[in-house]
Amino acid sequence: MKGPIACTVTIVVGLLILAGYFIASPLIQNIRFFLLEWAIILAGVAGIVGIFSLLRTHWRKVRSREFGSLIVILAFLATFFIGLFLGADNPQFQYVVTGIQVPIESSLMAIVLFSLVFAAIRLFQKKNNLMGTIFLISMFVFLVTSSSILGMAQSIPGVGAVISAIQTLPVAGARGILLGISLGGIAAGIRILIGAERPYIG
Repeated sequence: MKGPIACTVTIVVGLLILAGYFIASPLIQNIRFFLLEWAIILAGVAGIVGIFSLLRTHWRKVRSREFGSLIVILAFLATFFIGLFLGADNPQFQYVVTGIQVPIESSLMAIVLFSLVFAAIRLFQKKNNLMGTIFLISMFVFLVTSSSILGMAQSIPGVGAVISAIQTLPVAGARGILLGISLGGIAAGIRILIGAERPYIG
């Protein structure tokens, strides 16, 4: 009976939360906020479980003489205890976290950039057609216009307008991706609400 019970609870909870966005009934609103608070608590507990699982994985690597994982554990413990004593709103704590997080994110973005460029070149080599050529040319054009190479050229009246127009095109693509993600999420939610998909059943 685990399957039907879990499916029924999921559908009822989903419909109650969805109804709270359209019906201004105090009873439904209270039930909606109560369920959302439970969801936030469960998400927090899941995050804590994930952290302990990550620490356990790195500790196993430390026991296998992989000392890179020891740095991860020490950095996590230092950040956790400093944030616990100073508070998350402390300017010094935020400065330290930002000083660590920003270089790491920049390095990851650089790795992603070179990986995408390499993948695009490999794609052009395997599929040397019109669409591959357009993709490769557009990629290099966007990389050049988004960098500071053409910084002086933007002061030229006509060239500056063209560069600004080109720089807005990736924003439209990003919005299209977000719209696709939203539509996919809505479709997945509807399938879960009608019981067509049951990802909560192992």
